[in-house]
Amino acid sequence: MDLTGQLLIAMPGMGDPRFEHSVVFICSHGEDGAMGLIVNKPADLRVAALLTQLDIPCQIPVVNDTPVRFGGPVETARGFVLHSSDYDANLHSMSVDASFSMTATLDILEDLAKGTGPERSLLMLGYSGWGPGQLEDEIGDNGWLTVQADPALIFDIADDRKWEAALKLLGIDALTLSASAGHA
Repeated sequence: MDLTGQLLIAMPGMGDPRFEHSVVFICSHGEDGAMGLIVNKPADLRVAALLTQLDIPCQIPVVNDTPVRFGGPVETARGFVLHSSDYDANLHSMSVDASFSMTATLDILEDLAKGTGPERSLLMLGYSGWGPGQLEDEIGDNGWLTVQADPALIFDIADDRKWEAALKLLGIDALTLSASAGHA
């Protein structure tokens, strides 16, 4: 099972409050584990404040008011940008699939501030990580549902509506979900 480019949708009662109602984009998944970014948890920080802290002048007013998101509980001081595949950083962008790339180098912030960055992007602090077999176990224990990532859901829908929108991609109404797992 390779979940790269998929969304994880947290199930009710998963047990970890950091992931309650989370939608996680999986950037990479393999034998060594998985790495993903929560796409619907805004942090108490705006891009403008972050750029100021990094001494990067911003020429694009819309970028200034964009929230930074909590990407996950691992390395929370490190930044990651999930973005459309129309951009490739000078230093390094990781292509996830035809629609998404991820960059974790400072040059993407400089390009976003100048208006020369990717067409669509989300900036996160921290990431979500799983060791070998850990994510598969959590899915087996009814902690997550999975669905193919949709750029419109990630980049266009308000954070507080992404969890329900992700469930709807599977044809599921959030009101019908139960915290109890069943196994046949």
